[in-house]
Amino acid sequence: MSAEPQQHGIIVIGAGELGGSVLAALSRRDDAGPVTVLLRPSDTPHRSQLRAELAAQGVQIVEADVATASVAELSTILSPFHTVVSCLGFAAGPGTQRKITEAALQARVSRYLPWQFGVDYDAIGRGGPQNLFDEQLDVRDLLRAQNNTEWVIVSTGMFTSFLFEPDFGVVDLGTRTVNALGSWDTEVTVTTVHDIGVLTAEIILTRPRIADQVVYVAGDTLSYGELADIVERVEGVPVRRNEWTVEQLLEDLRDAPEDTMRKYRAVFAQGIGVAWPKEKTFNAVRGIATTGVEEWARANISGGPHSRH
Repeated sequence: MSAEPQQHGIIVIGAGELGGSVLAALSRRDDAGPVTVLLRPSDTPHRSQLRAELAAQGVQIVEADVATASVAELSTILSPFHTVVSCLGFAAGPGTQRKITEAALQARVSRYLPWQFGVDYDAIGRGGPQNLFDEQLDVRDLLRAQNNTEWVIVSTGMFTSFLFEPDFGVVDLGTRTVNALGSWDTEVTVTTVHDIGVLTAEIILTRPRIADQVVYVAGDTLSYGELADIVERVEGVPVRRNEWTVEQLLEDLRDAPEDTMRKYRAVFAQGIGVAWPKEKTFNAVRGIATTGVEEWARANISGGPHSRH
């Protein structure tokens, strides 16, 4: 009976904003070993530039279209690696999170970090305003039902920059308005994409090894009232404050049930599973500095054109 091939190295699926940050953090670590990225095949100028940047970081590239590849095909691609980190989010389409998870489990990789870099889906539960969250619970069920592959879920809260996205509607810098989701006391946890990359690398490489658990991180946990205060301090002028109640936001969603931003507003307004105390997080306990909302805002929105990085 032939021995199974030895798994070697880490593969990150996707090199978008989050994947790029995770790749950069891993490539800076001497203890990470070989790092590879799985990209969708493309010959655009942007892809050529990305290839050059990844090569400069020492990142290897393999190509496959996750959207069209079968579970078996993805499993074959993933099987040489001991750790798989998925950085393909909801934009990849319904069913993608389950497919990647099934492929990682079929490949019997040693450890898998699914794309769950967000809220506490267990606390939110099924049937909530954002229907895509149910698939995240399917992924957790798959992982918890087996014992061949260790898993780690990194709960980060909202990306800090998303608080300031005009389409999300919480902070409207143009009209100097802050809209509270739920109430002014409702809290939200946020983390910058850069910090998520650094913390994910640290979680992967920490010894003793972290396995089969949800790890909470945070750049900041704050109420919408505190957010409005921050915007006033950073902008140097008063802001108009509107409170969008849960009932109002659910009614808005009923009027346009497929509107993604209305789904997110309703979820975050309910305040369940979207915030946790920063002092109890992985980064706080280990003394790892992260960027708070005010620091991020001063670097990205203060003085001059409003950035959306």
